Amino acid sequence: MSETIPLPDPSRLDPSREDYDAIIEAHEAAVRSGEITYRDPATGLFVLTVATHLARGHCCESGCRHCPYLNE
Repeated sequence: MSETIPLPDPSRLDPSREDYDAIIEAHEAAVRSGEITYRDPATGLFVLTVATHLARGHCCESGCRHCPYLNE
């Protein structure tokens, strides 16, 4: 993926979080390597990538961190 990977909406991931940069790095690494999820650095839980949401094609209304459909 050579284009810019979108940042999560601030309503889903507060940029002032102490672990914000680590989360963004983990997400970008997963997207670039074609992974559908990554492990949240703070909790260890799996998080869906923006690429996974785009492949789905619509919002599932689950409050996902990387949802690209928030403004639709």
